[in-house]
Amino acid sequence: MSDWTIVNLHEIEDSAAGRAEGVEARMGRKQLGSRDLGVSLFRYAPDLRNPMSHSHREQEEAYVVVGGSGRVRLDDEIRDLRRWDVVRVAPDVVRAFEAGPDGLELIAVGGPKPEGGDGVLSESPWPDSAD
Repeated sequence: MSDWTIVNLHEIEDSAAGRAEGVEARMGRKQLGSRDLGVSLFRYAPDLRNPMSHSHREQEEAYVVVGGSGRVRLDDEIRDLRRWDVVRVAPDVVRAFEAGPDGLELIAVGGPKPEGGDGVLSESPWPDSAD
């Protein structure tokens, strides 16, 4: 394998297709051939709140807002996001996104992925939910 790779995120298969209405997820780790780096594209339809929150056991992540606006859930806090904001999230922080009226487009960057993955789904509702 080469010491470099060029991948167009728009050409990677949408792994959320048919599984999450209004969400597009194009995961680039495998296509990049990287052991230590994951780069993915996420798109959320206008005003869509992702009901599935998650954390990680080991992996730290950063999210770059490249289009639209929205909000991010970080444990029990909700923060506004705008284009070019960067959010760094420690592994154990529960996170999820909500798109604004023009949708939300993010680039996610993650560190080394442990064997078998380390994502942990959270059953807790958004802090402002009536649930």
